[in-house]
Amino acid sequence: MQGHLSAWLVKHGLVHRSLGFDYQGIETLQIKPEDWHSIAVILYVYGYNYLRSQCAYDVAPGGLLASVYHLTRIEYGIDQPEEVCIKVFAPRRNPRIPSVFWVWKSADFQERESYDMLGISYNNHPRLKRILMPESWIGWPLRKDYIAPNFYELQDAH
Repeated sequence: MQGHLSAWLVKHGLVHRSLGFDYQGIETLQIKPEDWHSIAVILYVYGYNYLRSQCAYDVAPGGLLASVYHLTRIEYGIDQPEEVCIKVFAPRRNPRIPSVFWVWKSADFQERESYDMLGISYNNHPRLKRILMPESWIGWPLRKDYIAPNFYELQDAH
């Protein structure tokens, strides 16, 4: 089932994939990393002027990494603003996604957290460095295949 925004993007020849709707009825779209920056600018101009949140997750062990953007269309006098969820998937080996810091300034710390925890590199981000872990930390703690350094599992502890 195609939503309102997906139909608008198709009408204007913008490549994407509709992922349906979430449990709240919010349309979810998949955008390729190479198309994300231009579509982000288009969505901003179209009225999605508020980045409510950005997060990332590891889809499956050894699989893709996902960067997720929740956008809202804020207008004066509107009680129920339009929302959309954008998912951008990147390969685990070299995860690179264009930063949308220059479109929505609130992406700053959120993209840095995704970089710090999952190792997704956001191209053209002005301050992409670790924000939660020390600079000397090795690895990406929220990846499903991450092994904590000096971790000893207690086995058969009764």
